[in-house]
Amino acid sequence: MLATLALETGSTFAGRLFGAPGFAAGEIVFHTGMTGYQEILTDPSYAGQIVVFTAPHIGNYGIHRGDFESGKIHPAAVIVRDHCRRTFHHHADRSLDEFLRSAHVTGLSDVDTRALTIELRDRGTCRGALGPGEAWELLERARSFPPISAVDWVERVTTDRPYDFEASAAPPEGGAPFRVAVLDFGIKRSILTRMAAEGCCGRVYPARTAVDEILASGAEGVFLSNGPGDPATLSDLVEVIGRLLRAEIPLFGICLGHQLLARALGATTVKLPFGHHGANHPVRRLSDNRVEITSQNHNYAVPVDSLDEKLAAITHVSLNDDTVEGLEVKGRPVYSVQFHPEAAPGPRDSHYLFRRFRLDMAARRAECPSEDARRAAHPSEDARRAAHPSEDARRTAGPSEDARRAGTASGEDQHTTRAAAGEG
Repeated sequence: MLATLALETGSTFAGRLFGAPGFAAGEIVFHTGMTGYQEILTDPSYAGQIVVFTAPHIGNYGIHRGDFESGKIHPAAVIVRDHCRRTFHHHADRSLDEFLRSAHVTGLSDVDTRALTIELRDRGTCRGALGPGEAWELLERARSFPPISAVDWVERVTTDRPYDFEASAAPPEGGAPFRVAVLDFGIKRSILTRMAAEGCCGRVYPARTAVDEILASGAEGVFLSNGPGDPATLSDLVEVIGRLLRAEIPLFGICLGHQLLARALGATTVKLPFGHHGANHPVRRLSDNRVEITSQNHNYAVPVDSLDEKLAAITHVSLNDDTVEGLEVKGRPVYSVQFHPEAAPGPRDSHYLFRRFRLDMAARRAECPSEDARRAAHPSEDARRAAHPSEDARRTAGPSEDARRAGTASGEDQHTTRAAAGEG
């Protein structure tokens, strides 16, 4: 079926519908990664957006049962140059078209994605609408779609109740797994998988959980997750992080968590012209000038001159546009990065950041030997799981209902999603 994409700027692009037929509207962003479309489609950070893939062939390797980042598709729609209707991978259990249809999400193919990407790069990210209607009708849909800053997207993607995740390995330092409290602003499954591999277990909390509940849980560190939306509109979350900063506990944030931490430290955030979306973004680590190739997905950044240099230091910068890619609080185990160190999809250059988080929790535990001794004398359920990884693997194969809802399951429930009108 022939269809049209209309941008709020008035530009239009012709294409053909695939996936679920219908209309969709959202903020349009382009992603430059060559692979990883399944992870991108199930990343909660893309809620409210229409994703344009710059790689010419999308759908080649189908959809794999174990590669979901959450329990459903989050973008309002997808746009590709060439939609591959046949899949060529022995692990694929369905095609991209089937995946979109089952989730009632619209796709648009045969689009000149090169011209569309240039339009977005030169004129900036904008709203758009696609479907089989007339161009003027789609233009009205695009202009009436609420801006990202007008919707609380975090509230739409966060878990509605806490759930636990288990360590998949014992900490190299010995003892019980490190307990982490995760604030879910739109957490990806692979982040929890990465922490579990470092010998961490813990609980994932709804975004607006009270600080007292988090601190009373016995967490040895707090993780601030990725997520969608404009950080400038999330002042209540900034206040929560400000209180956590006063608790003298290791804090590690990524993506939206990085931006919210920066605002809690008194910095500001600004919207980038077209954002960073891809698996090939070079970042320089200032401590040793090492370049890391990173996976990124964000439309907002922390201006360099808004950080209080007496309080925080910049640790990473983008080699593409010199924007801040990482910061740390001076003299404290509190830090964050704008990119995704867990990758998925993307390179693994930055996995060391999870190791650093574990080591900071180990240092804190060492400063409280009485607590460590109590754990050793009375092994907890976490310690038992770490001592029996085979059983842990069995549990992972059959996760709880809460874990399944949050995307830590095999992904069988990804078929249900909101209508393709832009809801994340």
